[in-house]
Amino acid sequence: MGFFGGQTKPDMKLDSQLVSEQEDQFEEVPALPKPQTNTVIAKDMILTGSLRGEGVVQVEGTVEGEADVKGAVIVAATGLFKGPISADVVRVAGCVEGSVTARDHMRLEKTGNLNGDVTTASLVVEDGGVLNGRSNMIKKEQPPMDTGRPLDSLQFGSNYHSDEEEEKLK
Repeated sequence: MGFFGGQTKPDMKLDSQLVSEQEDQFEEVPALPKPQTNTVIAKDMILTGSLRGEGVVQVEGTVEGEADVKGAVIVAATGLFKGPISADVVRVAGCVEGSVTARDHMRLEKTGNLNGDVTTASLVVEDGGVLNGRSNMIKKEQPPMDTGRPLDSLQFGSNYHSDEEEEKLK
């Protein structure tokens, strides 16, 4: 018997059947990628303190403190950062007063001004960008290459033989 005393239609499905069909539909949906965390310090904002975390921090206003970010710190053309910055990638189009450690890459854009030392694996200073400080280049750690052959089997110069020549020599 249906609602209000009416008869149920033979083609209507029970609630339990609907739920199981909906669950089957949800299982087919692929998992979403982990969302990237983005933080924006707006143009008229002033933040005092430490920034720590993972993701992308874009500074369009003023930050007075330090940043330790696994990800990127971007200082926009309107941005001012007073303090040390440590991140994987750092881009400066505004002004930074403090040292910068970019574990992967540092880019000082043509409108950027950096008063402090830079430690990075890769440094780009665009024409017009101002760097008042020292730069220290670090080596980026790279995983060892697996060539499939031991290093002592490598041949150079007159000792080099192609794979076909190697087979003939055996």
